Amino acid sequence: MSNTARENILRKIKQALAQPVPVPFPASEGTQSVFQPSRQENAVGFAENFSKLQGRFSFCADEKELVAQLQALITARGWTKLYCRETDLQTKLGAAGFSTVYADDLAHCDAAITGCESLIARTGSIVLSSAQQSGRTVSVYAPVHICIAHSRQLVYDISESLQQLREQYGQRFPSVVSLATGPSRTADIEKTLVVGVHGPKEVFCFLVDT
Repeated sequence: MSNTARENILRKIKQALAQPVPVPFPASEGTQSVFQPSRQENAVGFAENFSKLQGRFSFCADEKELVAQLQALITARGWTKLYCRETDLQTKLGAAGFSTVYADDLAHCDAAITGCESLIARTGSIVLSSAQQSGRTVSVYAPVHICIAHSRQLVYDISESLQQLREQYGQRFPSVVSLATGPSRTADIEKTLVVGVHGPKEVFCFLVDT
């Protein structure tokens, strides 16, 4: 491109910036969410979308029902090595009657239990962050991920979840925020969908109505 042509282009850009054309649809300039909230309750929307992605969802009226369902799952699967790094979660489960000896080795556990930052109803996603005691690895390296969440953590869209994180952490925003949307999956190998290649083969979400 010649210097003259480049100068003409720059001149036109400057003129356009000096006299901008009015936006024909100002309401579409990012001031409103593209996605409209569902008429369904967030809990119902999350359960439906999470289940469509092969996630296993359970609703619990209180902590005691959570423990009953959790222990029934452990018994049915024959799990003996459960990993949980979150002390607050261990304390709450213990107070509700959950008794187990937690494994020390994540690499050889049967399943890992974590909390979460929030649940996104629109996509059926679990929001996790490095600020949690579980860190970045627990929900990824365990063969089965069990997430314990509460109804107050439900949001409709990711924008609400990010806003909550900003309000909670402020200047100490987590270095990593990840969305777990069902079990790990890939179709890189001959376009065939395979579950559990790069993460857990199963993901459970127990939603407690508190």
